[in-house]
Amino acid sequence: MADFLLAEKFLDIKRLGRTDLNLLVALQVLLEERSVSKAAERLYVTQSAMSKTLRRLRELFDDPLFTRSSAGMLPTPRALELEQLLAQSLFDLDALVRPRTFNPADCDDVFNIVIPEYISYWLMPALMERLSRVAPKIRLITSSQVEQQLDLLACGELDFAVHLKYQHYPAEFRTQVLGNAPPVLLARKGHPLEGKSVTWEQLLNYPQVLLSTPDVEETGIMVQLESDFVRHEMGIQIALQTPHLLTALRVIQCTDYVLPGSPLLIEDDEFSKQLSVLSLPGDEELMLEYLLVHHERTVHSPAHRFLFDLLLEIIDEDRIERNLGPLTKF
Repeated sequence: MADFLLAEKFLDIKRLGRTDLNLLVALQVLLEERSVSKAAERLYVTQSAMSKTLRRLRELFDDPLFTRSSAGMLPTPRALELEQLLAQSLFDLDALVRPRTFNPADCDDVFNIVIPEYISYWLMPALMERLSRVAPKIRLITSSQVEQQLDLLACGELDFAVHLKYQHYPAEFRTQVLGNAPPVLLARKGHPLEGKSVTWEQLLNYPQVLLSTPDVEETGIMVQLESDFVRHEMGIQIALQTPHLLTALRVIQCTDYVLPGSPLLIEDDEFSKQLSVLSLPGDEELMLEYLLVHHERTVHSPAHRFLFDLLLEIIDEDRIERNLGPLTKF
């Protein structure tokens, strides 16, 4: 008996597939009007077409549904039984296909975002402050060290990724350039190379702390062998590789190790007081491009569009404040 009740809860997809759901709308109007001609008027069809629809309904439910009387069309017991279920079912169906209205204040979605820690450090406070005012129910889960980011975006485990530009993106991904930044070499205040014109030979004497880069083989950084910076970086001894930004910063503050990093780190007063930027050897102008990436599955989601636009708005404001100009948006 329990198995039978469980089976009753499952949809009969084949039967539904063979059913013209417009018939149910017509039945609802017939039940309300108790008249073929009035139902035809409301549905903007001819009386003949409405009569054919009623015949199809009788075949579908194997019941006359209505009988004629001097008072008009009288519903049969089966029709009255259907009347109890039909209005709510059609209301639910209408709610299903009705265009969704989006109100940020009511949105309680959870978004998973992968973002480098040195970008998250300055972006997330501004983003969360904005969300606290306009969309306080939204929750964000951020990570900095996630491999196979495109796969996770495609399957829905990630909503957005901020990362160094990959060599290639399949057609189903949407990308937005956030900006370009040159790599810098960070060291402690008072480092032996501070204030000097640094050569690659000198840098070989100072092992480096390296922040882990997820999907590094996808970014193409290490395949730019024509770049002096990349070629020499590959030959320098790595003393510590870590995914933790604060750990890396603390290590270079108390040693002579050097940290290749983003100029965003030295724009923060807390870090700029403790760190020096060493001059890069040579005159190469190397720029790293950062992108905001999402999958096409989220393109028509109002909630994703809201968060996407908010991220770009905050980045735009920061760029304008630093006289970089607004983003070129796709």
